[in-house]
Amino acid sequence: MQYDTVIHVGEREISLAMPTYFVADIASNHDGDLEKAKHLIYLAKEAGADAVKFQHFLADKIVSDYGFRELGSQVGHQASWKQSVYDVFRACECKRSWSEELARTAADAGIDFLTTPYDAEAVEQLDRYIPAYKIGSGDITWTSFIRLIAGKGKPVFLATGASTMADVERAVATVLGTNRQIVLMQCNTNYTGSLENFHCINLNVLKTYAVRYPGMVLGLSDHTPGHATVLGAIALGARVIEKHFTSDNRLVGPDHPFSMNPTSWREMVDRSRELEQALGTGTKIIEANEQETVVVQRRALHTAHDIAAGTVLQASDIEALRPAPAGAFLPYEEDLVIGREAAHDMKRGAAIHPADLASAERKEAPSC
Repeated sequence: MQYDTVIHVGEREISLAMPTYFVADIASNHDGDLEKAKHLIYLAKEAGADAVKFQHFLADKIVSDYGFRELGSQVGHQASWKQSVYDVFRACECKRSWSEELARTAADAGIDFLTTPYDAEAVEQLDRYIPAYKIGSGDITWTSFIRLIAGKGKPVFLATGASTMADVERAVATVLGTNRQIVLMQCNTNYTGSLENFHCINLNVLKTYAVRYPGMVLGLSDHTPGHATVLGAIALGARVIEKHFTSDNRLVGPDHPFSMNPTSWREMVDRSRELEQALGTGTKIIEANEQETVVVQRRALHTAHDIAAGTVLQASDIEALRPAPAGAFLPYEEDLVIGREAAHDMKRGAAIHPADLASAERKEAPSC
């Protein structure tokens, strides 16, 4: 199974070695207003997002009004909706006549313009404007649609909420049938914003994905409050983060309450950048800011009392003390000191260097 371990979206490289790519999902938070949608693009850029994403659906092509009414009552996060599922989707449609202007606005703002399409017509109409596609969790079993999107040859961000590993493997295989550019995103599709949702986020799935698909670019599509889930995902290797974005959580609409706002988004990005720096390379070294620590916190072999020249040093003549100046014998090198003659007088507490011994040539420590 062949896939790219480095993905390019616009001018950005996305890989485990690069900073996290943040996608601000405006979704329905434009509230049917083009000017508000454009304003959100600029707000997202100012808050530190790398991309803005819209959701292009038509109520008639995403839900069955009859089907939802047959359920008898709205469930999950839809239970709080004042209108029917169909009517809410109808009100939240992102008008396709906006596409060119939204894409131009994103370009002017210097931010990538993405979409989650929900029908074939959306794919065909939006393809000229976008550098990558997002496939929502709800479409993970719609393999013919996944194949259509993958066939466009652009990076595919595949969300995997409310799915089994078999669902994930099927969808991944479908993408990879025509396209090596995939970002596999862990997701939990409860949109209530409840703190109880943390019990179900299951970030360790990212480790499962990393084992199943070594080197594949991973991501997280998240709806939890705060930054814990995002920071945990980045620590586990996610390099694409998607969260909903609004100008104000107090606005009325299905997505506003659990979205990030400009202030919380900036905080999330700033904390994430700190974490990325803290994660480092994984190679254990003495870091640049520890060079002085090596001297002042490590121990070296020092004289336990005044030593006269010619004294054959014994264990009682030395002790391990701080500091450890460069070139001094270290505690594990005591066998290189004991039994050697002092080349000159030494004061109590002096660090012992090779030149302080009768033979300046430093012997190798004996092997065990």
